Amino acid sequence: MSDPIVILTEEPLGADDRLNIERLVDGADSTLLLLVPANTERHLLVDFLENLSMLDIAKAFRDLTSSTPDPGTERAQAAETLAVSLEALSGLGSGVTGEVVDVRPVDALVAKVRDSGATQAVVITRPHAVADTFHTDWANKAQDQLGVPVLHLYAGSGFIGDS
Repeated sequence: MSDPIVILTEEPLGADDRLNIERLVDGADSTLLLLVPANTERHLLVDFLENLSMLDIAKAFRDLTSSTPDPGTERAQAAETLAVSLEALSGLGSGVTGEVVDVRPVDALVAKVRDSGATQAVVITRPHAVADTFHTDWANKAQDQLGVPVLHLYAGSGFIGDS
C-alpha cells in the first residue's frame, strides 16, 4: 500500500477534480484523506479586493454588506461539500475517507499529514487572486510548515496554482 495523500478543499469536487486526483494517484493504492473546513476564515478586505480583481463588482459590494455566517450553516455546507467530494472521488486508490474540520484549514492539513505519514498533500481551491499573488494561500502556508510537496489545484479545472 502506498502512502496516503491528504486533500484539503473548500469547494465540492467534481469530474475535473477527480481526473486530476486520478492522474496524481496514477494507479497506486494510496488512501485519500479528504478535509473540508467548516470555516474558511476569509477576510473581508481580501475578499473585497479579490472580487474586484475578478471584475465581480456586485459580489464585492454584496459581501461587504452581508452578515457574519451562522456556524451551524457553515458546518452544514461543509458536510454537503464533503459528501459531494467523497462521491466524486469514490473508487480511487485504496479508498477515500473524509472529515469536516473545525480548526484552521492549514493547521488541519498539517496535522493530518503528520498523523497519517502522508508524503503528499493537495489543496484544491477556487482562484484567490490576492492570496495567490502574495503566496499567502493555503498551499504556500502548508508547504512552509511541511517537508512534503503541496500541490495547489484550482477547483473544476486542470490549472495548477503557484505554490
